[in-house]
Amino acid sequence: MPLFQIANHSLLSIAQSDLDSEKRLQALVEKSLRETFNCRFVASEFPTGATHAGRIDTLALSEENNPVIIEYKKVESSDLINQSLFYLSWLNDHRGDFEIAARRAIPDVIVDWSDIRVICLAPNYKKYDLHAVSVMGANIELWRYRLFANSCLYLEEIYRKALRTAPDTADASIKNPVMVAAGKKAAITRATASYTVDQHFAGKPAHVRELGQKIREFITGLDTAIEEVPKKFYVAYKISQNIASMWIGNKEIALYLKLNPKEITPPLDIVRDVSNLGHVGTGDTEVSIESEEDFETAKPLIEKAYRQVGG
Repeated sequence: MPLFQIANHSLLSIAQSDLDSEKRLQALVEKSLRETFNCRFVASEFPTGATHAGRIDTLALSEENNPVIIEYKKVESSDLINQSLFYLSWLNDHRGDFEIAARRAIPDVIVDWSDIRVICLAPNYKKYDLHAVSVMGANIELWRYRLFANSCLYLEEIYRKALRTAPDTADASIKNPVMVAAGKKAAITRATASYTVDQHFAGKPAHVRELGQKIREFITGLDTAIEEVPKKFYVAYKISQNIASMWIGNKEIALYLKLNPKEITPPLDIVRDVSNLGHVGTGDTEVSIESEEDFETAKPLIEKAYRQVGG
């Protein structure tokens, strides 16, 4: 993955560099958790007790209050994945220990155990490791890093838990061939606890289901890396962090976008600042969509939110 600097109307190649230690990588990530993985710090070198005799490099909380484990390696190593899976098993058996640590770092937080995010960060992975992770079914992410001589650190996600196809929610009678073709991509979703997209569409009027289907197709069509993750009260669309959260009502669909509402000009009737209001999902900008016209108005905002989180 070459990196180039633009100089004198040409490209200058930037040489790669090496980190002096795993601790250096760990310190950089822990100080920038929100910027890198949109997480909040809980603990560093967290002990797993005398029986397990280990230390989890970094414990964190996702933006949705899910537990996060991050493990680092300075060199290519299968031990990183094995170690991470070991700590994932430990965490599932010691939820109380994590909740105590989480409340020390973030008072009054309520941990959501519907999902646990495991992040492995290394310069590279062996092909055997990639295959092993793909068949074992654990909720694990493999990220690769590169340090460059100009002090730039590049992070690239190379594997995430396999996606599955979700059931179609819209009636055949309200689909057209174009929507069916595009919907094959939009139907990709990740299983999260017992929640499904179907549950959010169940019982809603036909025009709301049709509008929701089009929104799904548009958002997932922005990037093949975007995941559709059903939660209890909403459906999240994310890469390394949420781009949008979709709440489906009986008359309208509300999107909560990762945008600063004060920077949206000119003001729009369908947009509301919810930064100081309680709401489902994540994002400070609420966009209310009741019609195709509203959806067309919302599209540039959705694209802007996607670019803002690194798309």
